[in-house]
Amino acid sequence: DLHKPIDKRIYKGTQPTCHDFNQFTAAADTIALLVGFSAGQVQCLDLVKKDASKLFNEERLIDKTKVTFVKWLPETERLFLASHASGHLYLYDAEQPCGAAAPQYNLLTQGEGFSVFACKSKTPRNPLLKWAVGEGALNEFAFSPDGRSLACVSQDGCLRVFHFDSMLLQGMMKSYFGGLLCVCWSPDGRYVVTGGEDDLVTVWSFAEGRVVARGHGHKSWVNAVAFDPFTGAAQSPQPPELSGGEEEDEPADPLTRRSPAVTYRFGSAGQDTQFCLWDLTEDVLYPRLPLSRARTLTGSADAGIPVPGLPRSLSRSNSLPQPAGTGSARGPPPDVPPALSVGRFATLTLQERKGPSGAEKEHKRYHSLGNISRSGEKPPGGAGPRGRLDTAKVLGTALCPRIHEVPLLEPLVCKKIAHERLTVLLFLEDCIVTACQEGLICTWARPGK
Repeated sequence: DLHKPIDKRIYKGTQPTCHDFNQFTAAADTIALLVGFSAGQVQCLDLVKKDASKLFNEERLIDKTKVTFVKWLPETERLFLASHASGHLYLYDAEQPCGAAAPQYNLLTQGEGFSVFACKSKTPRNPLLKWAVGEGALNEFAFSPDGRSLACVSQDGCLRVFHFDSMLLQGMMKSYFGGLLCVCWSPDGRYVVTGGEDDLVTVWSFAEGRVVARGHGHKSWVNAVAFDPFTGAAQSPQPPELSGGEEEDEPADPLTRRSPAVTYRFGSAGQDTQFCLWDLTEDVLYPRLPLSRARTLTGSADAGIPVPGLPRSLSRSNSLPQPAGTGSARGPPPDVPPALSVGRFATLTLQERKGPSGAEKEHKRYHSLGNISRSGEKPPGGAGPRGRLDTAKVLGTALCPRIHEVPLLEPLVCKKIAHERLTVLLFLEDCIVTACQEGLICTWARPGK
């Protein structure tokens, strides 16, 4: 009954900021719900068993900052993760207490821009683990469909993907500028899509460890991204190379190739109140350029050259798979024009624009993509003092290719659907659900239905 809520709670002194239902245990007699709060607490309640409510971090001894995201671990009854504006991520057991004193920690492991600590305690207590990830707030995280990998996006503009159990960094990507605000996995776990303060959606290949495409359609920060698991071949796409032997003799000329099949569809919702739908097609995921042209575009002749100044583990390493050809930190090849005319996004043409070379210094977090300009300097790769990546130095490397170095997607649909900034996007089988900061939740008919 949409006129009468199952439950309604009013909180004083702190606001709910995020929530998650436990889909694994949900049944007629139990609906476990986690709620994170602006002052740092996490509440676990059951909407059927009204008296079974628990509060974690009640005295704020674990973390005093806002809870940015909460999530039950996939297919578990008791374990959940909570991320905070402090940049820390905590693993809780809903059956364990939090302890009367602030927790003490032992360092378990650390790597490029992250550390993991275990709680020092003679008796089991929360949090079981504490992850320190990147710099600034940890804005969102998502488990891969198989539950093994964890993708985190932070205010430092980095996507980091970890193998959750072994706590190893599996891959990394940097935003064009500004923080990354949202992240999701494709239904098959091959791709990760992020959105953030660069007004872009970025598609990153988990298997190849590289940016596959960027989407430009929003005029402000992207707050939510989600794959549509019910459209196209999203359930089990096959790369063209694996689908049969006939393709080997296909001409390399893109005009003579068969029309691209829709492999995935995802959506994004932004602070510009716009909802966008995007299609990822085979021609974007598996580009087949003639060899000479391919070299010009990706600089594959430079494969294997470590990026000067970057920690070795980031420029070439086993833990960060990088395709041949994206490790070059040199300036673009001479036949790539020196700037991109944003006015021509619709046709994806590169066009020269004469602008002041100092425009690079103009990057402010509130600037839109229209203000991105590129001067001809050659950035040496480099990491900041505590693993923070300097945007200007990683631009043009595998961590953050330049705008013209990867395909730019156009939205299939781009529609203003709210009066206030959009915050939630969900794809259900029969409809699409959005929510905005006005407090409205809307359901939309699917295109064509």
